[in-house]
Amino acid sequence: MSRRLRSRPPGWPRRLGHVALILVAVAFLVLFLVLPLATVFVEALRQGFAAYVATIRQPEAVAAIRLTIIVAAIAVPLNLLFGVAAAWAMTRFEFPGKAALGAFIDLPFSVSPVVSGLVYVLLFGAQGWFGPWLDAHGVKIIFAVPGLVLATIFVTLPFVARELIPLMQAQGSEEEEAARILGASGWQMFFRVTLPNIRWALLYGVLLCNARAMGEFGAVSVVSGHIRGLTTTMPLEVEMRYNEYDYMGAFAVASLLALLALVTLAVKTLLEWRYGDEIAAHAPGGR
Repeated sequence: MSRRLRSRPPGWPRRLGHVALILVAVAFLVLFLVLPLATVFVEALRQGFAAYVATIRQPEAVAAIRLTIIVAAIAVPLNLLFGVAAAWAMTRFEFPGKAALGAFIDLPFSVSPVVSGLVYVLLFGAQGWFGPWLDAHGVKIIFAVPGLVLATIFVTLPFVARELIPLMQAQGSEEEEAARILGASGWQMFFRVTLPNIRWALLYGVLLCNARAMGEFGAVSVVSGHIRGLTTTMPLEVEMRYNEYDYMGAFAVASLLALLALVTLAVKTLLEWRYGDEIAAHAPGGR
């Protein structure tokens, strides 16, 4: 027995533990990520590709896809502008209320999306604080596209800022100060020095923000009113079809959201592979 133990490589228990951990991690990923994702596509294509395409081309589905794109096309650029401005203020200036600003940026992470949607109902609904005034002037926010945009902006607000703030803090402001000393204006400094240094983190933040904007359910569900063809985004369309026992239609629309997640992951992986050295050079500690 002792000879058998001596004949084994000295590090075999450690390697065995590594293999076991890898197998556990792979099994977890397959069980909780791969299988549910595969189920979506299997159920969506259960009746054939022609039925799948016909379902996606239904007017309600097309309207949900169009509305989702419109909401994301408005919310993501606004959050991009806010994220850059907030990161610039947080990392380049000292001012009263700086800690409060950081807390407000993180607020959507700690508040339930349903609660954030309810806040807009209490503010702009028919019985809300500003509801009577808005109704008197013919402005409709709740149960309309503006309400969906506001709710989406709230829940996706931190993504760009929280990608940029750690990077800009680690990079410091030496290059920007040098540009100012050499006579560059504020905009020249931003576009020629700051933006090239943060562009990858900015792109990551935009990708995450866009994916969350298109997939948001809780906040938009509260403010949408579920008016099919008018205020139902893709996640809401999935819920409504599932509740109506249109399982094939629900999975067909859900497959588009799953494709969005896969495309986002593929773009991120492609960028890391193609520009890995440049990304590492601009990452914290990469200099």
